[in-house]
Amino acid sequence: MDRKLLDILVCPATRQPLSLLDAAGLDAINRAIGAGTVQRDDGAAQATPLRAALVTRDHKRVYRIDDGIPVLLVDEAIATGQVEGFPAAPAR
Repeated sequence: MDRKLLDILVCPATRQPLSLLDAAGLDAINRAIGAGTVQRDDGAAQATPLRAALVTRDHKRVYRIDDGIPVLLVDEAIATGQVEGFPAAPAR
């Protein structure tokens, strides 16, 4: 993802900066998706594994990236509290 774009993207719900989700976070969320336990904020199940995603600074919300395009729709965000083993936000 283009660094300039990443520098200006924020969560539409909380206005927190977004960063690329690391491999550990992506693995944790995809394991939960595979188990059928992940719901988006609109209540729909997230059935498709994520290839890439953005995460808020506090690591509480994830937005998928489809074909290089961030999907920054509040209803399609994934709350990380439902994902067992999701990495905590780094200490600041």
